[in-house]
Amino acid sequence: MAIYTIEKLYSLGAIPISCSDSKGTIYHKDGIDLAALKAIKEVHHDSLEKYAYVDCACEYTSVNDYPEDGHAVWHLACDVAFPSATQNELTLVDAKALHKNGCILVNEGANMPTTPEALEYIKKNNILFSPGKAANAGGVATSQLEMSQNASMSQWSFVEVDTKLQGIISDIFKTAYETSVEFGCEGDLVTGANIAGFRKVADAMIQ
Repeated sequence: MAIYTIEKLYSLGAIPISCSDSKGTIYHKDGIDLAALKAIKEVHHDSLEKYAYVDCACEYTSVNDYPEDGHAVWHLACDVAFPSATQNELTLVDAKALHKNGCILVNEGANMPTTPEALEYIKKNNILFSPGKAANAGGVATSQLEMSQNASMSQWSFVEVDTKLQGIISDIFKTAYETSVEFGCEGDLVTGANIAGFRKVADAMIQ
């Protein structure tokens, strides 16, 4: 997931500087070389440590050198963080480091990668937070778009699919935000998404 998060960020004009796997973290202040990353992870199925050998401008941190109860990838100065791998990968220690280093948005791209304690800290310190529930909804929407193509025996271009998906995700954000306002917690997209999702299921059951 992280590889395609990086790819999408580049397409939007961002500069992804770091990512991690089960063995360690790479930091490349000028931006990660996506082609090299894909070759290492998807072709050779190797660890990120190999990236440091390919590019000497990169800094590599082994999991053995991670902060206690934390992960090196979240202890770097950044504007936005995208936890996209495993459950509970972003801890309270990590959330405090992100806040200290100026992070303004945490955008989940996996299933509950942020611990409850970290989420509470993020909310209290007014860091914008996009919940994994929205990312999962995007994944379901992508499957639905694929089924729609199959059913109509048509083939959409990448741009067409991406445009449709952006519209769906924009609607998800709008619904979550408007629901948060309705229930007196403006901007709390976690609560907004939870209530809106529950309503959707309840309405479907009633029908």
